[in-house]
Amino acid sequence: MLKGTIVKNISNSYTISSNENLYVCTPRGKFRKENKTPLVGDECIIDEQNNYILELLPRKNELKRPNVCNVDLALIVTSLKHPDLSTILLDKEISTILLSKIKPIICFTKIDLLTKEEKKEFEELKKYYEEIGITCFKNEEQEKLEKYLQGNTVVLTGQSGAGKSTLINKLAPNLNLKTDEISSALNRGKHTTRHTEIFVVNKISFVDTPGFSSLNLEEYPKEKIKESMLEFQNYPCKYKDCMHQKEPNCGVKKAVEEKMIRESRYISYQKMLERE
Repeated sequence: MLKGTIVKNISNSYTISSNENLYVCTPRGKFRKENKTPLVGDECIIDEQNNYILELLPRKNELKRPNVCNVDLALIVTSLKHPDLSTILLDKEISTILLSKIKPIICFTKIDLLTKEEKKEFEELKKYYEEIGITCFKNEEQEKLEKYLQGNTVVLTGQSGAGKSTLINKLAPNLNLKTDEISSALNRGKHTTRHTEIFVVNKISFVDTPGFSSLNLEEYPKEKIKESMLEFQNYPCKYKDCMHQKEPNCGVKKAVEEKMIRESRYISYQKMLERE
């Protein structure tokens, strides 16, 4: 028996890395009975002779969509044009990652496609996210980003066509991951990543995942969603259980009115509470 890490999953086939060797295994039937599903990132015990996953070791965290575990950072690759920036999607991703006990990082792409006025608006947006405690990079800051990520297991997430595979190819050209054009009719990318897999690049373990264009926060109570809005905690309300909607003397709503909290963030929060 060996201890290893699941680095790739296609259907019910799992590739496990152990002592610099790779083993393709399937889970034992007991996992189905126990309602357990192995995930990329899982540490596990395998029977390397018969190619079975015998046991899953405890996880430090888990991200539901994309479904991975035991990661240090979640790098949200966010396009500003083609597909256009969706602050609601971005804020949903941030909240989901925070609620999964993972640190979110944003990398903005396609800045060169912005007009002068749009670039100004983008810089204000980027500054706001940084001020509330979220580290941000531009995709041309390759060396700076690579240095920041080294030594970590990093899940890449973001809507299709945002440039996840392109970003990895810049950091490691020899991987030559497949990229594809954007469908102008749909304003979104074609899915080019069909499975979840870990690539080790310059001491960074990247988890490349299928793209997605929507998130569901229904599993989280509304109080948890409120906690994921980092800046809300800086504006006290009259009532401790205030949900920042119709309650009187709400510090958060006042901060939105005074432009201390970005209106787009408050709109995202309302949408998340409505489960949209």
